[in-house]
Amino acid sequence: MKKHIINGLISLSIFLSSCSVSKKISRSAKDDILNNKAFVNAHIGISIFEPSTGKFWYNYQGERYFVPASNTKLATCYAALKYLGDSLTGVNYDVLNDSTIVLKTSADPTFLHSDYLNQPVYDFLKNFRLIQILKPEFTNFLGRGWAWDDYKDAYMAQRSSFPIYGNIAKIKWINNHTLSFMPSFFAKKLVIKENLSNGFEIIKSWDQNDFTFINGNEKFTEIPFRPNEKTIQDLLQDTLHQKVEIITGYTGETNHIIHSQPTDSLLKPMMHRSDNFFAEQSLLMVSTNILGEIDDRKIIDTLLKTDYKLLPQKPQWVDGSGLSRYNLFSPRDFVFILNKMINEFGIDRIKNILPTGGTGTINSYYRMDKGYIFVKTGTLNGVVALSGFLYTRKNKLLIFSVLVNNHQSTSTSIRNGIEKFIQNIIDNN
Repeated sequence: MKKHIINGLISLSIFLSSCSVSKKISRSAKDDILNNKAFVNAHIGISIFEPSTGKFWYNYQGERYFVPASNTKLATCYAALKYLGDSLTGVNYDVLNDSTIVLKTSADPTFLHSDYLNQPVYDFLKNFRLIQILKPEFTNFLGRGWAWDDYKDAYMAQRSSFPIYGNIAKIKWINNHTLSFMPSFFAKKLVIKENLSNGFEIIKSWDQNDFTFINGNEKFTEIPFRPNEKTIQDLLQDTLHQKVEIITGYTGETNHIIHSQPTDSLLKPMMHRSDNFFAEQSLLMVSTNILGEIDDRKIIDTLLKTDYKLLPQKPQWVDGSGLSRYNLFSPRDFVFILNKMINEFGIDRIKNILPTGGTGTINSYYRMDKGYIFVKTGTLNGVVALSGFLYTRKNKLLIFSVLVNNHQSTSTSIRNGIEKFIQNIIDNN
């Protein structure tokens, strides 16, 4: 009898403690977010979950759908962690003879990317005089719902089956007569219409790679190029100084692999700087590994029916990066995905991939909480998102997601309100 009374008292104590925590968080949510003038008329969703007990500490509209912006990368990151292995597949290939090789592309974005000095695929390809590339079937260079008028912005590099140089041209003004191009191949396609006395401005159509320059104020820019098969063929040929062909009807097997980079060396910058190009290509690489073909729609559908079939709310998921406003996830969806990450890959690996306070996309935030918070941010016009892990001062691990849509304030004021709310949870629990 005495034992039952003691157990009952313990259960009551835990219950009351849980209620007290929920009330504290609820008060903080009202003070810092819900009643904050910066959030007036915004749509808000908050979920806070303790993985050790499997219980939610707090939920406010956690089951509702929101445009998540770059929090979408969390869904992509989990899939990449699970299906890309320890090292990325650079290319699949078949050697025909000492001078000829056939390549099947893998969508690896690290090939000749400036982030990676070591280039195993490039070093391997230099050994062949003739490089034959199987004709790529993937030509959806832009994602569904992307803002078409941003096509000249570096954060919207176009997707492809065989990325090269990050699918970005870097252009630097030297003087009124000279421009520097990287890759230099595009210097052959420039037209200068005016004397570039102070810098330049670029005129370029969204689906062509002809660059027209007029006088402007730009001294340096990075601009996406159209990665169609002819451009990739010409770029590779110009870089390797070898003959490159696009072929069809090949009946052999390209079952040999050249690995390029450690997988986490891609995922870490993808999350730290919220790299849209790395995210899109990561999803396409997952498609290659699972389906044997590069198809963003098919791989998303496959993942939703398998790894994500138990998501609390079935999301509307259309791209790997979160550039599209067609994406719709709930805060509880992100809690589910983050919980899968630590259960399957361990918290230490995830902490290395996500930025902590004062680093990456939160370099101006949570500086006093370095080592206590590991998150993915998300920002679009009217959208601010923050999902990830935190440790309280009492060393309790929590998973959280805060999604804000349709705000009419500055993104900074929204982030400040969320920061105060999260810091209260860290400091007082």
